[in-house]
Amino acid sequence: MVRFLQSAGLDRTGPARPLDGRVAIVTGSTSGIGLAVADTLAGQGAAIVLNGLCDAGEAERLCRALTDRHRTPVRYDDADLSRAGAVTDLVDRSVRAFGPVEILVNNAGIQHVGPIEDFPPEQWDAILAINLSAVFHATRRVLPDMRRRGWGRIINVASAHGLIGSPFKSAYVAAKHGVVGLTKVTALETAEAGITCNAVCPGYVLTPLVEQQVRAQAAAHGISEDEVVRTVLLAEQPTKRFATVEEVAETIAFLCGPAAASITGAAISIDGGWTAH
Repeated sequence: MVRFLQSAGLDRTGPARPLDGRVAIVTGSTSGIGLAVADTLAGQGAAIVLNGLCDAGEAERLCRALTDRHRTPVRYDDADLSRAGAVTDLVDRSVRAFGPVEILVNNAGIQHVGPIEDFPPEQWDAILAINLSAVFHATRRVLPDMRRRGWGRIINVASAHGLIGSPFKSAYVAAKHGVVGLTKVTALETAEAGITCNAVCPGYVLTPLVEQQVRAQAAAHGISEDEVVRTVLLAEQPTKRFATVEEVAETIAFLCGPAAASITGAAISIDGGWTAH
Protein backbone atom coordinates (compact mmCIF):
# COMPACT_ATOMS: atom_id res chain seq x y z
CA MET A 1 0.00 0.00 0.00
CA VAL A 2 2.87 2.38 0.71
CA ARG A 3 4.00 1.94 -2.90
CA PHE A 4 0.56 3.01 -4.17
CA LEU A 5 0.32 6.00 -1.87
CA GLN A 6 3.80 7.26 -2.66
CA SER A 7 3.29 6.88 -6.42
CA ALA A 8 0.06 8.88 -6.18
CA GLY A 9 1.53 11.52 -3.88
CA LEU A 10 -0.78 10.41 -1.07
CA ASP A 11 -0.22 9.97 2.62
CA ARG A 12 -2.70 8.14 4.83
CA THR A 13 -2.58 7.33 8.50
CA GLY A 14 -5.05 5.27 10.47
CA PRO A 15 -6.05 1.65 10.96
CA ALA A 16 -5.49 -0.93 8.25
CA ARG A 17 -8.37 -1.50 5.86
CA PRO A 18 -9.56 -4.88 4.52
CA LEU A 19 -8.34 -4.31 0.96
CA ASP A 20 -5.23 -2.23 1.58
CA GLY A 21 -2.68 -3.05 -1.12
CA ARG A 22 -5.16 -4.82 -3.41
CA VAL A 23 -5.65 -3.73 -7.04
CA ALA A 24 -9.18 -3.73 -8.45
CA ILE A 25 -10.58 -3.21 -11.93
CA VAL A 26 -14.28 -2.34 -12.06
CA THR A 27 -15.72 -2.16 -15.57
CA GLY A 28 -18.70 0.04 -16.34
CA SER A 29 -17.81 2.12 -13.30
CA THR A 30 -18.41 5.74 -14.25
CA SER A 31 -22.00 5.67 -12.97
CA GLY A 32 -24.64 3.48 -11.33
CA ILE A 33 -23.74 0.12 -9.83
CA GLY A 34 -20.15 0.17 -11.07
CA LEU A 35 -19.37 3.56 -9.53
CA ALA A 36 -20.88 2.46 -6.21
CA VAL A 37 -18.72 -0.68 -6.30
CA ALA A 38 -15.59 1.35 -7.06
CA ASP A 39 -16.41 3.77 -4.23
CA THR A 40 -16.97 0.92 -1.76
CA LEU A 41 -13.79 -0.98 -2.69
CA ALA A 42 -11.76 2.23 -2.57
CA GLY A 43 -13.18 2.87 0.89
CA GLN A 44 -11.77 -0.52 1.91
CA GLY A 45 -8.35 0.48 0.62
CA ALA A 46 -8.11 -0.98 -2.89
CA ALA A 47 -6.38 0.88 -5.71
CA ILE A 48 -9.08 1.32 -8.35
CA VAL A 49 -9.14 1.29 -12.14
CA LEU A 50 -12.35 2.85 -13.45
CA ASN A 51 -13.65 2.07 -16.93
CA GLY A 52 -16.72 3.24 -18.79
CA LEU A 53 -18.30 5.89 -20.97
CA CYS A 54 -16.99 9.24 -19.82
CA ASP A 55 -15.35 12.36 -21.19
CA ALA A 56 -11.89 13.36 -20.01
CA GLY A 57 -13.10 16.06 -17.66
CA GLU A 58 -15.63 13.85 -15.93
CA ALA A 59 -13.10 11.01 -15.67
CA GLU A 60 -10.62 13.31 -13.96
CA ARG A 61 -13.31 14.54 -11.57
CA LEU A 62 -14.34 11.00 -10.62
CA CYS A 63 -10.76 9.88 -10.01
CA ARG A 64 -9.99 12.92 -7.90
CA ALA A 65 -13.19 12.59 -5.87
CA LEU A 66 -12.52 8.93 -5.01
CA THR A 67 -8.85 9.57 -4.28
CA ASP A 68 -9.60 12.52 -2.00
CA ARG A 69 -12.39 10.68 -0.17
CA HIS A 70 -10.54 7.42 0.42
CA ARG A 71 -6.83 8.27 0.14
CA THR A 72 -6.16 5.51 -2.36
CA PRO A 73 -5.03 5.86 -5.99
CA VAL A 74 -7.65 5.78 -8.72
CA ARG A 75 -7.15 5.89 -12.48
CA TYR A 76 -9.49 5.85 -15.46
CA ASP A 77 -9.12 3.71 -18.58
CA ASP A 78 -11.30 4.26 -21.65
CA ALA A 79 -10.90 0.74 -23.10
CA ASP A 80 -13.64 -0.28 -25.54
CA LEU A 81 -14.79 -3.58 -24.06
CA SER A 82 -16.43 -4.66 -27.31
CA ARG A 83 -12.93 -5.48 -28.62
CA ALA A 84 -10.98 -8.41 -27.20
CA GLY A 85 -7.61 -6.72 -27.62
CA ALA A 86 -8.82 -3.63 -25.80
CA VAL A 87 -9.89 -5.71 -22.81
CA THR A 88 -6.44 -7.29 -22.62
CA ASP A 89 -4.83 -3.86 -22.96
CA LEU A 90 -6.97 -2.55 -20.09
CA VAL A 91 -5.55 -5.20 -17.78
CA ASP A 92 -2.00 -4.69 -19.06
CA ARG A 93 -2.16 -0.93 -18.42
CA SER A 94 -3.59 -1.55 -14.95
CA VAL A 95 -0.73 -3.91 -14.11
CA ARG A 96 1.83 -1.37 -15.27
CA ALA A 97 0.18 1.37 -13.20
CA PHE A 98 -0.50 -0.47 -9.95
CA GLY A 99 0.73 -4.07 -10.16
CA PRO A 100 -1.07 -7.40 -10.63
CA VAL A 101 -4.86 -7.21 -10.62
CA GLU A 102 -6.26 -9.10 -7.64
CA ILE A 103 -9.93 -8.07 -7.84
CA LEU A 104 -11.88 -8.02 -11.09
CA VAL A 105 -15.48 -6.81 -11.12
CA ASN A 106 -17.04 -7.40 -14.54
CA ASN A 107 -19.93 -4.96 -14.43
CA ALA A 108 -20.14 -3.32 -17.87
CA GLY A 109 -23.28 -4.02 -19.84
CA ILE A 110 -25.61 -2.71 -22.51
CA GLN A 111 -29.21 -3.51 -23.41
CA HIS A 112 -31.58 -3.53 -26.39
CA VAL A 113 -35.21 -4.63 -26.34
CA GLY A 114 -37.19 -6.09 -29.22
CA PRO A 115 -38.79 -9.29 -30.54
CA ILE A 116 -36.39 -11.89 -31.89
CA GLU A 117 -37.57 -11.60 -35.48
CA ASP A 118 -36.94 -7.85 -35.45
CA PHE A 119 -33.82 -7.88 -33.27
CA PRO A 120 -30.96 -6.16 -35.15
CA PRO A 121 -28.04 -8.60 -35.53
CA GLU A 122 -25.57 -5.81 -34.83
CA GLN A 123 -27.27 -5.22 -31.47
CA TRP A 124 -27.06 -8.94 -30.69
CA ASP A 125 -23.33 -8.92 -31.48
CA ALA A 126 -22.67 -5.78 -29.40
CA ILE A 127 -24.56 -7.07 -26.35
CA LEU A 128 -22.81 -10.45 -26.44
CA ALA A 129 -19.43 -8.75 -26.91
CA ILE A 130 -19.71 -6.37 -23.95
CA ASN A 131 -21.94 -8.35 -21.58
CA LEU A 132 -20.33 -11.78 -22.03
CA SER A 133 -17.19 -11.92 -24.17
CA ALA A 134 -15.51 -9.07 -22.28
CA VAL A 135 -15.98 -11.06 -19.06
CA PHE A 136 -14.12 -13.98 -20.64
CA HIS A 137 -11.29 -11.85 -22.03
CA ALA A 138 -10.71 -10.01 -18.76
CA THR A 139 -10.90 -13.21 -16.70
CA ARG A 140 -8.50 -14.99 -19.02
CA ARG A 141 -5.97 -12.19 -18.66
CA VAL A 142 -6.06 -11.78 -14.86
CA LEU A 143 -6.03 -15.46 -13.89
CA PRO A 144 -2.31 -16.19 -14.40
CA ASP A 145 -1.27 -13.42 -11.99
CA MET A 146 -3.93 -14.45 -9.48
CA ARG A 147 -2.69 -18.05 -9.61
CA ARG A 148 0.91 -16.96 -9.06
CA ARG A 149 -0.08 -14.89 -6.04
CA GLY A 150 -2.45 -17.53 -4.65
CA TRP A 151 -5.27 -15.03 -4.21
CA GLY A 152 -7.93 -13.48 -6.38
CA ARG A 153 -11.54 -12.36 -6.43
CA ILE A 154 -13.65 -12.25 -9.60
CA ILE A 155 -17.19 -10.95 -9.30
CA ASN A 156 -19.40 -10.93 -12.36
CA VAL A 157 -22.43 -8.66 -12.30
CA ALA A 158 -25.04 -10.80 -14.02
CA SER A 159 -28.75 -10.13 -13.49
CA ALA A 160 -31.99 -11.74 -12.47
CA HIS A 161 -32.08 -12.35 -16.21
CA GLY A 162 -29.09 -14.63 -15.77
CA LEU A 163 -31.48 -16.98 -13.93
CA ILE A 164 -34.82 -16.44 -15.65
CA GLY A 165 -36.07 -15.20 -19.01
CA SER A 166 -38.21 -12.28 -20.14
CA PRO A 167 -39.68 -11.59 -23.56
CA PHE A 168 -37.99 -9.13 -25.92
CA LYS A 169 -34.59 -9.39 -24.20
CA SER A 170 -33.07 -12.28 -26.15
CA ALA A 171 -29.49 -11.02 -26.32
CA TYR A 172 -29.39 -9.71 -22.75
CA VAL A 173 -30.89 -12.89 -21.29
CA ALA A 174 -28.58 -15.09 -23.37
CA ALA A 175 -25.52 -13.07 -22.33
CA LYS A 176 -26.39 -13.01 -18.64
CA HIS A 177 -27.12 -16.76 -18.59
CA GLY A 178 -23.72 -17.15 -20.20
CA VAL A 179 -22.11 -15.03 -17.49
CA VAL A 180 -23.59 -17.27 -14.79
CA GLY A 181 -22.31 -20.36 -16.61
CA LEU A 182 -18.85 -18.86 -17.09
CA THR A 183 -18.79 -17.98 -13.39
CA LYS A 184 -19.35 -21.63 -12.46
CA VAL A 185 -16.64 -22.87 -14.81
CA THR A 186 -14.16 -20.28 -13.55
CA ALA A 187 -14.91 -21.23 -9.95
CA LEU A 188 -14.37 -24.94 -10.65
CA GLU A 189 -11.10 -24.35 -12.48
CA THR A 190 -9.68 -22.13 -9.71
CA ALA A 191 -11.11 -23.86 -6.64
CA GLU A 192 -7.71 -24.91 -5.26
CA ALA A 193 -5.84 -21.75 -6.24
CA GLY A 194 -7.04 -19.31 -3.57
CA ILE A 195 -9.30 -17.66 -6.15
CA THR A 196 -13.06 -17.27 -5.94
CA CYS A 197 -15.47 -16.38 -8.72
CA ASN A 198 -19.08 -15.46 -8.07
CA ALA A 199 -21.95 -13.76 -9.85
CA VAL A 200 -24.36 -11.28 -8.32
CA CYS A 201 -27.77 -11.16 -9.93
CA PRO A 202 -29.60 -7.89 -9.27
CA GLY A 203 -33.21 -7.30 -10.16
CA TYR A 204 -34.20 -3.71 -10.82
CA VAL A 205 -31.74 -1.32 -9.21
CA LEU A 206 -32.41 2.40 -8.88
CA THR A 207 -29.80 4.02 -11.12
CA PRO A 208 -29.92 7.22 -13.19
CA LEU A 209 -30.63 5.09 -16.28
CA VAL A 210 -33.63 3.42 -14.62
CA GLU A 211 -34.93 6.79 -13.42
CA GLN A 212 -34.87 7.97 -17.05
CA GLN A 213 -36.80 4.85 -18.08
CA VAL A 214 -39.45 5.53 -15.45
CA ARG A 215 -39.96 9.11 -16.65
CA ALA A 216 -40.05 8.06 -20.31
CA GLN A 217 -42.60 5.29 -19.75
CA ALA A 218 -44.80 7.52 -17.62
CA ALA A 219 -44.89 10.11 -20.39
CA ALA A 220 -45.42 7.52 -23.13
CA HIS A 221 -48.31 5.77 -21.38
CA GLY A 222 -49.89 8.75 -19.66
CA ILE A 223 -49.59 7.26 -16.18
CA SER A 224 -47.81 8.34 -13.03
CA GLU A 225 -44.18 7.45 -12.36
CA ASP A 226 -45.28 5.53 -9.25
CA GLU A 227 -47.62 3.42 -11.38
CA VAL A 228 -44.83 2.68 -13.84
CA VAL A 229 -42.64 1.52 -10.98
CA ARG A 230 -45.22 -0.74 -9.33
CA THR A 231 -47.06 -2.19 -12.33
CA VAL A 232 -44.34 -2.30 -14.99
CA LEU A 233 -40.80 -2.35 -13.66
CA LEU A 234 -41.42 -4.01 -10.30
CA ALA A 235 -44.33 -6.20 -11.32
CA GLU A 236 -42.25 -9.35 -10.71
CA GLN A 237 -40.21 -7.99 -7.78
CA PRO A 238 -42.23 -9.00 -4.68
CA THR A 239 -40.78 -6.37 -2.35
CA LYS A 240 -42.06 -3.67 -4.72
CA ARG A 241 -38.92 -1.65 -4.10
CA PHE A 242 -35.76 -1.10 -6.06
CA ALA A 243 -32.51 -2.51 -4.80
CA THR A 244 -29.98 0.24 -4.22
CA VAL A 245 -26.54 0.51 -5.78
CA GLU A 246 -25.12 0.48 -2.25
CA GLU A 247 -26.73 -2.90 -1.52
CA VAL A 248 -25.14 -4.40 -4.61
CA ALA A 249 -21.78 -2.78 -3.87
CA GLU A 250 -21.71 -4.01 -0.28
CA THR A 251 -22.52 -7.55 -1.42
CA ILE A 252 -19.61 -7.43 -3.85
CA ALA A 253 -17.30 -6.02 -1.18
CA PHE A 254 -18.27 -8.89 1.12
CA LEU A 255 -17.38 -11.38 -1.62
CA CYS A 256 -13.91 -9.79 -1.76
CA GLY A 257 -13.33 -10.25 1.96
CA PRO A 258 -12.02 -13.12 4.06
CA ALA A 259 -15.45 -14.21 5.32
CA ALA A 260 -16.41 -15.17 1.76
CA ALA A 261 -13.39 -17.40 1.10
CA SER A 262 -15.59 -20.50 0.77
CA ILE A 263 -18.20 -18.85 -1.47
CA THR A 264 -17.37 -19.62 -5.08
CA GLY A 265 -19.39 -20.52 -8.13
CA ALA A 266 -22.49 -18.93 -6.62
CA ALA A 267 -25.12 -16.81 -8.34
CA ILE A 268 -26.38 -14.52 -5.58
CA SER A 269 -29.76 -12.92 -6.16
CA ILE A 270 -30.32 -9.31 -5.12
CA ASP A 271 -33.80 -9.06 -6.58
CA GLY A 272 -36.40 -8.61 -3.83
CA GLY A 273 -37.61 -12.18 -4.31
CA TRP A 274 -38.13 -11.98 -8.09
CA THR A 275 -36.44 -15.32 -8.82
CA ALA A 276 -38.18 -17.00 -5.85
CA HIS A 277 -41.38 -17.35 -7.92
